[in-house]
Amino acid sequence: MRILILGGDGYLGWPTAMNLTASGHQVAVADNYLRRNICREENSEALFNVSNLHDRVKIWEKISGHKIDVYIGDLCEWDFISTLFTQTKPEVVIHYAEQPSAPYSMLNRNAATLTIKNNISVTTNVIFAVKEYTPDAHIIKLGTMGEYGTPNIDIEEGWINIEHKGRKQKFLYPRQAGSLYHTTKVMDTDLLWFYVRMWDLKVTDLMQGPVYGLHTDENQGNEDLFPFFNYDELFGTVVNRFIVQAVAGYPLTVYGKGGQTRGYLDIRDTLQCVKLSMENPAQKGELKIFNQFVETFSVNQLADKVQKTGKIFNLDVQVKSLPNPRKEAEDHYYNPAHTGLLDLGLRPHYLTDDALAQMMETVLKYKNNIKKSSIFRGVKWQ
Repeated sequence: MRILILGGDGYLGWPTAMNLTASGHQVAVADNYLRRNICREENSEALFNVSNLHDRVKIWEKISGHKIDVYIGDLCEWDFISTLFTQTKPEVVIHYAEQPSAPYSMLNRNAATLTIKNNISVTTNVIFAVKEYTPDAHIIKLGTMGEYGTPNIDIEEGWINIEHKGRKQKFLYPRQAGSLYHTTKVMDTDLLWFYVRMWDLKVTDLMQGPVYGLHTDENQGNEDLFPFFNYDELFGTVVNRFIVQAVAGYPLTVYGKGGQTRGYLDIRDTLQCVKLSMENPAQKGELKIFNQFVETFSVNQLADKVQKTGKIFNLDVQVKSLPNPRKEAEDHYYNPAHTGLLDLGLRPHYLTDDALAQMMETVLKYKNNIKKSSIFRGVKWQ
């Protein structure tokens, strides 16, 4: 299939591109290096240098024989996205191209404005480009479990059946996001659902939990093909951050009581889920929603796991409870459904001691790159 990956330079976009070309698909990637630029501006760069897309594509082609077409430009600009769709004629559009950080979105007014303008503008342009150039294309958008928040009832898989005063109807599950970034993802879902109904688009929305990890089948043995590995407060996901903090001798930053519970998945499972969604596409006029995670953990449980793994490497891993800079429930009910992708054949990778040890061993090679000043800044929600 002809596949267009938007945000192909990112933590998930680049591994997806390699994985799908290895499966025989024709892949093009587009990016404007927004994440790289923000990380430089905020002094929050990744643990190790990541080559630009052109260079990574050359390395991947030399190793695998598979080609990836690269387009560099801003998806907020209609001229660029118009040319992109005209030249690639995608059958599948995988949409990662957003400012992905909740803390960054809460940093200040400029960061908030950038997040809103970029995320909503790109999604709107994608919708209009598909309508105009490739109306039969399947859009796969990476959403987030953070759209749901932490309601005091079970979280269904995207939809909920409501009975009210003797009448019934199925609705999108209520959203109550906990950051501006997550709110833009709610807006994405609403935009897509609107145009699914208006224009009969085909859309799958993947409500993904926090992702961890570095290693995929495609980059084994070649660290030049690793994705970004951020460990800072702005762009690092919690498992990745805790691993780096353990290696650096920096106490694990547990916010408040540490009872915040979320659904997590290995980066390899993200690749599986995207592929399964491609192979089982939405139909015209359908918005499919999957809750994309494998296991749920509280922050305290993750800290305990990393502390235990650190002992294997003779690391004295300390845990420090900090005043929570976020406005969130720290002790809450959390029971989200996630059977859809399992039913399609997802074979989960679990957060085992071996998986954590592999990550920690890799991070130890880059220990001298760690900047402790980037780990925690206390970006406050209020």
